Amino acid sequence: MNDELLLRLRRLDACAVSDALDRVGIPDQVASGLPRQSTDRRICGRAVTYRLVPAGQAPKQSGPVRHLGTTAVSLAGPDDIIVVEQRTGIDAGSWGGILSLSASVRGIAGVVADGPVRDIEEARAYDLPVYCRALTARTARGRVEEASVNAPVCIGGVTVAAGDLVIADASGVAFVPAARAEEVIAAAELIAGREAAMARDLLAGLPVTDVMGKNYEHMLRPDAA
Repeated sequence: MNDELLLRLRRLDACAVSDALDRVGIPDQVASGLPRQSTDRRICGRAVTYRLVPAGQAPKQSGPVRHLGTTAVSLAGPDDIIVVEQRTGIDAGSWGGILSLSASVRGIAGVVADGPVRDIEEARAYDLPVYCRALTARTARGRVEEASVNAPVCIGGVTVAAGDLVIADASGVAFVPAARAEEVIAAAELIAGREAAMARDLLAGLPVTDVMGKNYEHMLRPDAA
Protein backbone atom coordinates (compact mmCIF):
# COMPACT_ATOMS: atom_id res chain seq x y z
CA MET A 1 0.00 0.00 0.00
CA ASN A 2 1.46 3.36 -0.97
CA ASP A 3 2.21 6.15 1.49
CA GLU A 4 -0.10 8.54 -0.37
CA LEU A 5 -3.13 6.68 0.99
CA LEU A 6 -1.90 7.15 4.55
CA LEU A 7 -1.35 10.86 3.92
CA ARG A 8 -4.92 11.16 2.66
CA LEU A 9 -6.27 9.17 5.61
CA ARG A 10 -4.54 11.50 8.07
CA ARG A 11 -6.64 14.39 6.74
CA LEU A 12 -9.87 12.59 7.67
CA ASP A 13 -11.55 11.53 10.91
CA ALA A 14 -13.10 8.29 12.12
CA CYS A 15 -16.65 9.50 11.48
CA ALA A 16 -15.99 10.33 7.82
CA VAL A 17 -14.30 6.95 7.37
CA SER A 18 -17.19 5.18 9.12
CA ASP A 19 -19.65 6.91 6.77
CA ALA A 20 -17.51 5.93 3.78
CA LEU A 21 -17.48 2.30 4.89
CA ASP A 22 -21.29 2.42 4.97
CA ARG A 23 -21.38 4.01 1.53
CA VAL A 24 -19.21 1.35 -0.11
CA GLY A 25 -21.08 -1.51 1.53
CA ILE A 26 -18.76 -2.71 4.30
CA PRO A 27 -20.47 -1.22 7.38
CA ASP A 28 -19.28 -3.50 10.18
CA GLN A 29 -15.75 -2.12 10.42
CA VAL A 30 -16.06 0.23 13.39
CA ALA A 31 -15.26 -0.67 17.01
CA SER A 32 -16.86 1.36 19.78
CA GLY A 33 -16.06 1.24 23.49
CA LEU A 34 -12.31 1.69 23.01
CA PRO A 35 -11.78 5.15 24.50
CA ARG A 36 -8.62 7.15 24.14
CA GLN A 37 -6.69 6.75 27.39
CA SER A 38 -3.56 8.76 26.63
CA THR A 39 -2.82 11.86 24.52
CA ASP A 40 -5.50 13.78 22.66
CA ARG A 41 -4.31 12.88 19.18
CA ARG A 42 -6.09 11.17 16.34
CA ILE A 43 -3.99 8.30 15.01
CA CYS A 44 -3.88 6.41 11.75
CA GLY A 45 -1.60 3.78 10.31
CA ARG A 46 -1.24 0.20 9.19
CA ALA A 47 -2.18 -2.58 11.61
CA VAL A 48 0.48 -4.77 13.20
CA THR A 49 -1.46 -7.35 15.18
CA TYR A 50 -1.12 -9.82 18.01
CA ARG A 51 -3.62 -12.04 19.83
CA LEU A 52 -3.57 -13.18 23.44
CA VAL A 53 -5.09 -16.31 24.95
CA PRO A 54 -5.22 -17.74 28.48
CA ALA A 55 -1.88 -18.94 29.81
CA GLY A 56 -1.10 -22.47 28.66
CA GLN A 57 -3.32 -22.29 25.56
CA ALA A 58 -0.89 -20.73 23.07
CA PRO A 59 0.66 -22.98 20.41
CA LYS A 60 4.03 -24.39 21.46
CA GLN A 61 6.95 -22.70 19.74
CA SER A 62 10.63 -23.45 19.57
CA GLY A 63 13.33 -20.91 20.34
CA PRO A 64 13.70 -18.39 23.13
CA VAL A 65 10.60 -17.20 24.97
CA ARG A 66 9.50 -13.69 24.02
CA HIS A 67 7.27 -11.54 26.17
CA LEU A 68 3.92 -10.71 24.57
CA GLY A 69 3.94 -7.69 22.29
CA THR A 70 7.69 -7.53 21.78
CA THR A 71 7.65 -9.16 18.34
CA ALA A 72 4.93 -6.80 17.12
CA VAL A 73 6.84 -3.77 18.41
CA SER A 74 10.00 -4.94 16.65
CA LEU A 75 8.04 -5.22 13.38
CA ALA A 76 6.35 -1.82 13.63
CA GLY A 77 7.42 1.73 12.83
CA PRO A 78 6.06 5.28 12.51
CA ASP A 79 3.34 4.38 9.99
CA ASP A 80 2.04 1.49 12.10
CA ILE A 81 -0.48 0.96 14.90
CA ILE A 82 -0.24 -2.01 17.24
CA VAL A 83 -3.64 -3.76 17.33
CA VAL A 84 -4.14 -6.23 20.19
CA GLU A 85 -6.85 -8.79 20.84
CA GLN A 86 -7.22 -9.75 24.51
CA ARG A 87 -10.78 -11.03 24.68
CA THR A 88 -10.13 -13.80 27.18
CA GLY A 89 -12.20 -12.23 29.95
CA ILE A 90 -9.14 -12.41 32.20
CA ASP A 91 -8.20 -9.18 33.98
CA ALA A 92 -4.62 -8.99 32.74
CA GLY A 93 -2.68 -6.37 30.83
CA SER A 94 -2.41 -6.79 27.08
CA TRP A 95 0.06 -3.91 26.92
CA GLY A 96 2.29 -2.24 29.50
CA GLY A 97 4.85 0.38 30.35
CA ILE A 98 8.01 -1.15 28.91
CA LEU A 99 6.17 -1.84 25.65
CA SER A 100 4.97 1.78 25.64
CA LEU A 101 8.52 3.05 26.03
CA SER A 102 9.77 0.78 23.27
CA ALA A 103 6.95 1.86 20.96
CA SER A 104 7.66 5.50 21.71
CA VAL A 105 11.36 5.05 20.92
CA ARG A 106 10.44 3.46 17.58
CA GLY A 107 7.98 6.23 16.77
CA ILE A 108 5.02 3.85 16.50
CA ALA A 109 1.79 5.77 15.85
CA GLY A 110 -0.24 4.23 18.68
CA VAL A 111 -1.96 1.22 20.21
CA VAL A 112 -5.52 -0.11 19.95
CA ALA A 113 -6.29 -2.92 22.41
CA ASP A 114 -9.52 -4.84 22.76
CA GLY A 115 -8.74 -5.71 26.36
CA PRO A 116 -7.12 -4.25 29.47
CA VAL A 117 -3.96 -2.12 29.37
CA ARG A 118 -1.71 -1.45 32.36
CA ASP A 119 0.83 1.28 33.24
CA ILE A 120 -1.26 3.91 31.49
CA GLU A 121 0.56 6.75 33.25
CA GLU A 122 3.73 5.64 31.49
CA ALA A 123 2.03 5.75 28.10
CA ARG A 124 0.90 9.28 28.94
CA ALA A 125 4.40 10.27 30.00
CA TYR A 126 5.83 8.92 26.71
CA ASP A 127 3.06 10.70 24.72
CA LEU A 128 2.02 7.38 23.18
CA PRO A 129 -1.65 7.27 22.09
CA VAL A 130 -3.45 4.26 23.57
CA TYR A 131 -7.06 3.26 22.89
CA CYS A 132 -8.31 0.31 24.93
CA ARG A 133 -11.28 -1.53 26.39
CA ALA A 134 -10.23 -1.17 30.05
CA LEU A 135 -7.40 -0.33 32.42
CA THR A 136 -5.83 -2.66 34.96
CA ALA A 137 -2.86 -3.04 37.26
CA ARG A 138 -2.70 -6.82 36.79
CA THR A 139 0.26 -8.30 34.96
CA ALA A 140 -0.07 -10.64 31.98
CA ARG A 141 2.54 -12.96 33.49
CA GLY A 142 0.96 -16.29 34.37
CA ARG A 143 -2.44 -15.13 33.12
CA VAL A 144 -2.34 -14.63 29.34
CA GLU A 145 0.18 -15.29 26.58
CA GLU A 146 0.70 -14.53 22.94
CA ALA A 147 -0.88 -16.93 20.44
CA SER A 148 -0.11 -15.17 17.15
CA VAL A 149 1.54 -12.12 15.59
CA ASN A 150 0.36 -10.49 12.35
CA ALA A 151 -2.48 -12.98 12.00
CA PRO A 152 -6.10 -11.78 11.92
CA VAL A 153 -7.52 -10.52 15.22
CA CYS A 154 -11.01 -9.63 16.40
CA ILE A 155 -11.43 -6.08 17.72
CA GLY A 156 -14.90 -5.12 18.90
CA GLY A 157 -16.38 -7.68 16.54
CA VAL A 158 -14.30 -6.49 13.58
CA THR A 159 -11.82 -8.86 11.95
CA VAL A 160 -8.57 -6.98 11.38
CA ALA A 161 -5.70 -8.29 9.28
CA ALA A 162 -2.11 -7.13 9.35
CA GLY A 163 -1.72 -4.25 6.92
CA ASP A 164 -5.32 -3.04 7.18
CA LEU A 165 -5.63 0.69 7.81
CA VAL A 166 -6.67 1.99 11.22
CA ILE A 167 -7.98 5.41 12.18
CA ALA A 168 -8.90 6.24 15.77
CA ASP A 169 -10.08 9.37 17.50
CA ALA A 170 -12.42 10.37 20.32
CA SER A 171 -15.45 9.10 18.37
CA GLY A 172 -14.24 5.55 17.78
CA VAL A 173 -11.91 3.26 15.88
CA ALA A 174 -12.45 2.39 12.21
CA PHE A 175 -10.66 -0.34 10.27
CA VAL A 176 -10.27 -0.22 6.49
CA PRO A 177 -9.50 -3.49 4.68
CA ALA A 178 -6.28 -2.98 2.74
CA ALA A 179 -7.82 -4.21 -0.50
CA ARG A 180 -10.56 -1.53 -0.32
CA ALA A 181 -8.46 1.36 1.01
CA GLU A 182 -8.45 3.52 -2.14
CA GLU A 183 -12.23 3.17 -2.54
CA VAL A 184 -13.00 3.90 1.11
CA ILE A 185 -10.67 6.89 1.38
CA ALA A 186 -12.04 8.43 -1.82
CA ALA A 187 -15.59 8.06 -0.47
CA ALA A 188 -14.55 9.58 2.88
CA GLU A 189 -12.96 12.55 1.10
CA LEU A 190 -16.20 13.13 -0.82
CA ILE A 191 -18.25 12.99 2.37
CA ALA A 192 -15.86 15.29 4.27
CA GLY A 193 -15.96 17.78 1.39
CA ARG A 194 -19.76 17.85 1.39
CA GLU A 195 -19.90 18.34 5.14
CA ALA A 196 -17.38 21.19 4.90
CA ALA A 197 -19.65 22.84 2.33
CA MET A 198 -22.61 22.39 4.66
CA ALA A 199 -20.66 24.05 7.47
CA ARG A 200 -19.91 27.01 5.20
CA ASP A 201 -23.60 27.33 4.37
CA LEU A 202 -24.51 27.35 8.07
CA LEU A 203 -21.91 30.01 8.80
CA ALA A 204 -23.33 32.05 5.92
CA GLY A 205 -26.71 32.04 7.64
CA LEU A 206 -28.65 29.28 5.88
CA PRO A 207 -31.13 27.46 8.15
CA VAL A 208 -30.10 24.00 9.29
CA THR A 209 -33.37 22.55 8.00
CA ASP A 210 -32.28 23.51 4.48
CA VAL A 211 -28.65 22.51 4.89
CA MET A 212 -29.55 19.09 6.31
CA GLY A 213 -32.36 18.46 3.85
CA LYS A 214 -33.34 15.34 1.97
CA ASN A 215 -30.00 15.12 0.16
CA TYR A 216 -28.22 14.67 3.48
CA GLU A 217 -30.39 11.66 4.32
CA HIS A 218 -29.34 9.89 1.12
CA MET A 219 -25.69 10.98 1.08
CA LEU A 220 -24.37 7.52 2.03
CA ARG A 221 -26.21 5.62 -0.68
CA PRO A 222 -23.74 4.09 -3.15
CA ASP A 223 -25.57 5.73 -6.07
CA ALA A 224 -25.63 9.20 -4.48
CA ALA A 225 -23.98 11.76 -6.72
